[in-house]
Amino acid sequence: MRLLLAEDDTMLGQGLEKGLGMAGFTVDWVRDGLAAQAALQAGGHEVLLLDIGLPHQDGLQLLRWMREQLLDIAVLVVSARDAVSDRVAGLNLGADDYLTKPFDLDELVARVHALARRRHGRPQPEMRLGALVLSPPRREATLNGQHLALSPREFDLLATLMERPGHVLSREQLEQRMYSWQDEVLSNAVEVHLHHLRRKLGPAWVRNVRGVGYKLVEPVDPQ
Repeated sequence: MRLLLAEDDTMLGQGLEKGLGMAGFTVDWVRDGLAAQAALQAGGHEVLLLDIGLPHQDGLQLLRWMREQLLDIAVLVVSARDAVSDRVAGLNLGADDYLTKPFDLDELVARVHALARRRHGRPQPEMRLGALVLSPPRREATLNGQHLALSPREFDLLATLMERPGHVLSREQLEQRMYSWQDEVLSNAVEVHLHHLRRKLGPAWVRNVRGVGYKLVEPVDPQ
């Protein structure tokens, strides 16, 4: 899952970028409101972690602009402002959740996963398609009850495809979801990960729609 982190505190931003990365998220970090707005216009993020006290454009202004633009992204406000009026203001402007600093990283990770579940209309923590089960919080996948040994990129690719089974995603869309700005992406990186994923799942699970992209389907005969 790709996150946008809008945080001007360098030490906290570095710590969150590293901690969220270790939790399996792809993180792009910006340090002011205008940079966050530009990143949101470019697209590709599922969740925005938003500090209110940003320079150039504060978080509440950015949040108001986002909702006016009808941007389809979940927002978790992460702020040192803990007054009830601040929380109410953020939620009334369209934030999906509000977490006050200081906080525990595990709680932040859990809240991000909860936002992603709600965004995709998925109440349970696991993602299921037939005999295939993914647990994003635990970064685990099983097929027919057997553990799948997936690399981090393979897991991210499968989770992205599994969010909307049967829906075709282009290579560019998959790259956008899987890689941050800092990642060097080879031209055939997605195809290589798809090849390895098919070997572990079975070739019938991932379909290539020629000239369009790829989709995940439950095989009629998984064998």
